[in-house]
Amino acid sequence: MARVLVLSSYVAASRVGGAAQALALARLGIEPILVPTSLFGRHPGHGPPGGGPVAARTMAAMLEAIEAQGVFGRLDAVITGHFSAPEQVALAARTIKAVRALRPTAKIVVDPVMGDGGKGLYVLPTVAEALAADLVPRADIVAPNAWELERLTGVAAGGPAGAVRAARALGAPTLVSSVETGAGLAVVYADAETAWIASHAAAPAAPKGTGDLLTALFAAGLVQGLPPPEALAASVAGVARAVATAGGADELAVAAFPVELAASGAVRLERLDG
Repeated sequence: MARVLVLSSYVAASRVGGAAQALALARLGIEPILVPTSLFGRHPGHGPPGGGPVAARTMAAMLEAIEAQGVFGRLDAVITGHFSAPEQVALAARTIKAVRALRPTAKIVVDPVMGDGGKGLYVLPTVAEALAADLVPRADIVAPNAWELERLTGVAAGGPAGAVRAARALGAPTLVSSVETGAGLAVVYADAETAWIASHAAAPAAPKGTGDLLTALFAAGLVQGLPPPEALAASVAGVARAVATAGGADELAVAAFPVELAASGAVRLERLDG
């Protein structure tokens, strides 16, 4: 069975962050190992979330125990997401270095969770700086939204062409969510040679956690051996089905998460260049 280490938040009553990613991976038959960076009762968008950050020393002790169990050498991927403090980011960077030494084939997927176009920066500036300096350069895949990609590169990431230019400026294969098109939002994958866009009919409202689910499904696709364009189509299709199942609710349900990765006819996949 494939194994994926997730370093991100745990939110008890909302299907967001690392907890949602661990659930999504498990439904696909992938063993998740979640080390939480924060413990919250609910999504902050609903009000005070309760809980708080996990101390870096607690995370370090958890990771040391996981490594001592021999898990680092059996990982197929590492996903990083929300961090509450720069010390946590530094710990994630050390973990990635240790995993690479033991398991060079493990995919490192970095979602540089910083903010969005509506709220701006919603992590500490020191966390955003640490993500850019310590984690993004270590990634095999970077998974920002368009606003985060623009902040990382200083290159305008509006529209599909802008997202591709900014991804190429970042210098790593990039999965860009929340890319504006004339018909709504889409997801772009771009590397040094090719670029693809996946889109689907716009939903009346997007539940919380769709970006976290997208990253988890894309990483799962890579772990399962899908080429990036197929992983893109399958992950966007999975998110679209989850949103449709939510029926306008502002929360995703675990039952809406896919149990297999496959693109649907509702997703339009196009090559953008070449």
